[in-house]
Amino acid sequence: MIDWIIGNAGTIFAALILAAVVGLAAASVIRDRRNGRSACGSNCAHCAMAGKCHQAAAARQQALKSARTLKGSNG
Repeated sequence: MIDWIIGNAGTIFAALILAAVVGLAAASVIRDRRNGRSACGSNCAHCAMAGKCHQAAAARQQALKSARTLKGSNG
């Protein structure tokens, strides 16, 4: 077993480095999503969605704003 680990040490080391890089990239994407950021470059002219994603976000924000207004007026 030790001979196998020593014989494949370079491959094991490279795999660990690659796994760490992929893990950090995934953590960064998750953190950005939780903070409301996305990978969108806001260049809707060249996007397959053609601005639909921003319309949905604006509708969500408007719904939240109206819900807060209703909650404040009921209190």
